[in-house]
Amino acid sequence: MTEPSQAPNTRAVIIGGSLAGMLAAAAVRDHVTDVVIVDAHEIPVGPEPRPGVPQAAHLHVLVSGGAEAVHELLPGAVGQLLGSGANRVPMTTNMVMHSPEGWYRRWRRDSHYLIAASRDLFDSVVRQHVLKDSKVTVRSPAKATGLVGSADRVTGVRLHGADGEESELAADLVIDASGRASRTPRWLAALGVTHLSEDVVDAGYAYASRVYRAPVPTHNWPVINLQADPRRPGPARAGGILPIEDGRWHVSLMGTPGGHPPRDPAGFDAFARTLRHPLVADLIAQAEPLTGITVTHTTANRRYYYERLRTWPDGLVALGDAVAAFNPVYGHGMSVAALGALALRTQLSRHGLGSGLARRAQRAIAQPVDLAWTLATGQDIHYATTQGRTAGMLDRLLHRYVSRLSHTATGSYHVATALTDVLTLQSPGTSLLRPSVLAAALLGPGRPPLNAPTFTPAERRLLAAADISLPSATG
Repeated sequence: MTEPSQAPNTRAVIIGGSLAGMLAAAAVRDHVTDVVIVDAHEIPVGPEPRPGVPQAAHLHVLVSGGAEAVHELLPGAVGQLLGSGANRVPMTTNMVMHSPEGWYRRWRRDSHYLIAASRDLFDSVVRQHVLKDSKVTVRSPAKATGLVGSADRVTGVRLHGADGEESELAADLVIDASGRASRTPRWLAALGVTHLSEDVVDAGYAYASRVYRAPVPTHNWPVINLQADPRRPGPARAGGILPIEDGRWHVSLMGTPGGHPPRDPAGFDAFARTLRHPLVADLIAQAEPLTGITVTHTTANRRYYYERLRTWPDGLVALGDAVAAFNPVYGHGMSVAALGALALRTQLSRHGLGSGLARRAQRAIAQPVDLAWTLATGQDIHYATTQGRTAGMLDRLLHRYVSRLSHTATGSYHVATALTDVLTLQSPGTSLLRPSVLAAALLGPGRPPLNAPTFTPAERRLLAAADISLPSATG
């Protein structure tokens, strides 16, 4: 990779000041003289809720593939997250996970991990690191209402200011990081760029989330993950507990139509009892609620295939949820945004702002999207409630193979590691077709299944001190 080259008097305009927009600013700042982030809402200073991010109330993780991309873009940011109370959770060492195929063992491995924190803390730390660069400024509240330019080249954005005034902001590069509400498809159509392919896979999941004061210390405490099983009759239900900063648990319950989690506290607790195992319900029964319950139904997987368009204007790039938004149950949204921003920076380092940069960058951004899209939709298309696409023969065969891998992973360190490589976005999905993985899947787990969640003796002592009694795992 060549050293960053900064063209004189050049500007990048970024639509959206959320995490994807801030990471986009980090990606371009060494290649332009001026970065302007445009956002329709006031951007908070500290770790506070940001208007326009309703999903912030639900679980957020940064898997190791995304965390390493953040470190590349913003050295020191991951360290600051951890120093501010975020937890680095080794996978699967510090995970108590009940897959459709059974309880996972807590294999000892540190190279795969996730960062667990509130979305507000993630946003705040990334924002601090980006905005301390004097060449990065924020224009808010100001709403982007369109693109300036033609089908061949975008040269800026149209803005609607808080005072009602309309204006244009010239740019050498416009980056859409505005999330699920992105208007780029219609803006492209207005410029004459048409025939954009779109894919939607919607299992109809709803989320209900609440934050608790944990009854045990949260440092080095495991993530709890009770997954849904699409093969079981009736609505799918899932739930999880994430240990976040300030000694808190972030709890989310999820369900498909006919089994959506309720908003009232009694209903929330009762719903937790309907999961495939009562672990989440048993744990939160001894935890102190700190917030109300937030419910959202915006969980569809939606993707725009910008990289497939025959015509793509120079000067325009889209990334993050503006390209592909995923069912949040899989925890890949922030990591894909980080990997997309890193791909953009790589293309800028190699080719600069010259002709063709935008198309190259859009194709590079599509690569991490491809993997996360396959992981999310490859599961969601198998729910009876799913709209947008149904499972074909190849989908069913692939699902059976992945289920076999998951079954094997409950008793095979080798297969558990191979799966985690992919789930943390550190290896392509094709790595699961290596001969050694295929052979291991054929042989099966090699160990008997566990019959209960796995907690260490030290964790059990802490649970006992909090009056939480759980059966011991055997197998």
